[in-house]
Amino acid sequence: MSVRPYRDIYRRQSRKIWVGDVPVGGDSPITVQSMTNTLTTDVAATVAQVRALEDAGADIVRISCPDEESTAALKDIVKQVRVPIVADIHFHYKRAIEAAEAGAACLRINPGNIGSDERVKEVVKAAKDHNCSMRIGVNAGSLEKHLLEQFGEPCPEAMVESALHHIRILEDNDFYNFKISCKASDVFLAVAAYQQLAEVCDYPLHLGVTEAGGLQSGTIKSSIGIGALLWAGIGDTIRVSLSADPVEEIKVGFDILKSLGLRHRGVNVISCPSCARQEFQVIPTIAALEERLAHISTPMTLSVIGCVVNGPGEARETNVGLTGGGSGHQVYIDGERHHVHREGDLVEHLVELVEKKAAALDAERAGDAAEAAE
Repeated sequence: MSVRPYRDIYRRQSRKIWVGDVPVGGDSPITVQSMTNTLTTDVAATVAQVRALEDAGADIVRISCPDEESTAALKDIVKQVRVPIVADIHFHYKRAIEAAEAGAACLRINPGNIGSDERVKEVVKAAKDHNCSMRIGVNAGSLEKHLLEQFGEPCPEAMVESALHHIRILEDNDFYNFKISCKASDVFLAVAAYQQLAEVCDYPLHLGVTEAGGLQSGTIKSSIGIGALLWAGIGDTIRVSLSADPVEEIKVGFDILKSLGLRHRGVNVISCPSCARQEFQVIPTIAALEERLAHISTPMTLSVIGCVVNGPGEARETNVGLTGGGSGHQVYIDGERHHVHREGDLVEHLVELVEKKAAALDAERAGDAAEAAE
């Protein structure tokens, strides 16, 4: 009997679409996105939030466009940010047309909510004219009335049927540049819906457990749901939906991808929970390090272990490692013993080592890229 290699994730093959200059699907990296929670008409506040999301690593940002004033503001916003912007449209077809004209890279819509066939055609024409992709957004909390009557309650079958209905609407209008989400606040429902949808279409899938909750509980629910799907090879872009600062959504999203080895950004910190054996205060040290190292985008690993039980073993697998010791803390660089830290601020010392290593890795990767380009 053949056994699947324990680290292998066989990714579902989907079509590739483009959201602005960001590819989604196919063999493209899984993208991480979030959504602003400022009033779109407050251009300065919205731009500031988008830039904060950019700094955190967001690939795509969604902005709500509920009214004409918001789509008018969108035109000013897209000029001041780097990431592609998805315009969130729920009902009025004119908002979609205005958003496309204003520079949105993608329109988040439900074609069935837009109105008549003629209105859908107008939206599709605007998307084609302005090189916009679309996202079909199915949500268990807002399924069509006839589907609820047919199935009795929100269920995976009803959600997939809704998605397929909206797919047919766009395909009938000769439009194929779209991705699909099939979200629910219930983890089991969301995962089952995505699993079924992945079996019946090859469009890129936008993953999320919607309305997941606050920072801690929402992170746990999203990690279980999104993580299970990604591990099964399903998903091309993700949004962690938290009642928290949108920047936290980006951080959690990248942490999910890092934990599965799918994409790396920033410092992956490996640390012990601490116990009576610790030779320094691990918990406050890690809290300070995570804050101080948040600016580093270079993919790398740091292990910080309070004693020698597991410390040397973990350090052998990381770029920078520290193992607590009674007479001094052993520091490792690229798995090799490097020196003993006995005096001075431990956090400052580790920050200096990580920054130095990150710069070296950046230079090495730049050299490899230049060599490959020759």
